[in-house]
Amino acid sequence: MTDKELKHLIESNAKTVQAMLYEMAEARQERQELREGMLQIQSAVAQLTNIQERITNLLISIDGDRPTILKKLSALEIKLDQLLQQNLTDELG
Repeated sequence: MTDKELKHLIESNAKTVQAMLYEMAEARQERQELREGMLQIQSAVAQLTNIQERITNLLISIDGDRPTILKKLSALEIKLDQLLQQNLTDELG
């Protein structure tokens, strides 16, 4: 192998090694970005879980402390039925 061929082979290998190092650095950067993204997703899931628990507790509190609209409507319906029944009794009597 001549000096020129050897020099060309060394340059070619150096370029190959440099390209491999560049690809490794890119892959490392992508892995780091993926790790950061996963941490952000985990944080978002934790926040959503916390919000869901707070909403559930709020709904339980509202249902326990105050009548819900359905309960109010049911009470109104019962009262209306009683008034109509009383009105019919008064008209017949």
